[in-house]
Amino acid sequence: MNTILIVDDNENIRKLIEIYLKREGFITFKAENGQEALDIIDKTKIDLMVLDIMMPVMDGYELTKALREAGYMLPILMVTAKDTYPDKKRGFDLGTDDYLTKPIDMEELVLRVKALLRRSRIYEDKKIYIKDLVLDYDSLEVITPDKEISLPKKEFYLLFKLMSFPKKIFTRQELLDDIWGYDTEVDERTVDVHIKRLREKFKDYDQFEIVTVRGLGYKGVY
Repeated sequence: MNTILIVDDNENIRKLIEIYLKREGFITFKAENGQEALDIIDKTKIDLMVLDIMMPVMDGYELTKALREAGYMLPILMVTAKDTYPDKKRGFDLGTDDYLTKPIDMEELVLRVKALLRRSRIYEDKKIYIKDLVLDYDSLEVITPDKEISLPKKEFYLLFKLMSFPKKIFTRQELLDDIWGYDTEVDERTVDVHIKRLREKFKDYDQFEIVTVRGLGYKGVY
């Protein structure tokens, strides 16, 4: 299970975030300033950090800068009362991955943590894990418990795109531009044909679904 480091000088906020993350099965560590966080990261593998900005000893900006300069690429979710554009820009410029302003909606925080971990895993492994299935980008295969299903490039790229952003609606034109580029010899019906082929190939698998959103396009669901 993933390990989350919560860095905030407010003990009540640390405890509240910890409660919600532990409910989802995450292993949590806590620190009340950037220096304590560095000490933990030096000794423990941390998969993601939830980070406040305004803290004594070493603030969130300084910690983010130190980690990125040292080559640490763990996802960082800044959670702070500093909600102006310059504050957010500084955070992103230093290397944070997402930004959530206080007061915190804890359900949204959990969703953002899960999304950041999913994107990080996809980026590092080039794989998407859906229950007992694996979409392997390098081999263009969907690996099931009993066999490996090889797909043509365009079909695999289309499936990988949809499943990389579950529940996000993509228009046919967006998928066409992303998967086929700006080739004038294909049109939006090409997307429909490939979706139909994917549905046929995976009709016996209930781990994921490609949903048609009438009048808009398609989305992957799992």
